[in-house]
Amino acid sequence: MESTLWVLCLTAASVGFAHTILGPDHYLPFVVMAKARGWNIFKTIWITFTCGLGHVLSSVVIGVVGIAMGVGVGKLENIEAFRGDIAAWALFIFGLVYLFWGLWRVYLMRPHKHKHIHDDGIVHEHKHSHSHGHGHLHKYEKGATLTPWILFVVFVLGPCEVLIPILMYPAAKLSTGGIVLVSLVFSIATIATMITTTILIIKGINFFKPNILEKYTHAIAGAAISISAAAILFLGL
Repeated sequence: MESTLWVLCLTAASVGFAHTILGPDHYLPFVVMAKARGWNIFKTIWITFTCGLGHVLSSVVIGVVGIAMGVGVGKLENIEAFRGDIAAWALFIFGLVYLFWGLWRVYLMRPHKHKHIHDDGIVHEHKHSHSHGHGHLHKYEKGATLTPWILFVVFVLGPCEVLIPILMYPAAKLSTGGIVLVSLVFSIATIATMITTTILIIKGINFFKPNILEKYTHAIAGAAISISAAAILFLGL
């Protein structure tokens, strides 16, 4: 029994790492939103951790309740699949809304002309833009925002499809402690991979300074999120 539990724990760590790395929806939203919203490293880690915790705990709770009530693994898989569809569509819609908001923001910040008429009848015009420096552009974004909460809700809805059938049910045949240990190992592996991957990608992006794309940051973030969600919905990634 002990050796079987260790095998399950090793499997939990491996599966937690692999399913996170292979699912860009586990880290791409945090990467693009951190860049678009100007989150510092600590805020990015905290939001990623919180969303990851909600992500794994929701499946753990469903798995524990299902096992305790004697629900068949097939029914729980159907519940997880349904939750997965809801989460993917929610992420897709959020990405599209954020994309169009980003494009609208670019439109509002476009240079435009002002016409002035002096007392002597002379008329002149000059170009004017509202993008007076980086600080001005992001001043209003430093306040309270719903974005982290939206991401949290989406990740709570999103299931860890492999957790219940591959790890929790086999562990339940060993002991209650086995369920706890396997779930804990899977959760740590998943959340640690989410945070590490997010930070590494952000560090890599920081090597580049595409200032010409700066005003499109929000639109690019929305596009990236909707594309990652579309990959789940339509390509099964």
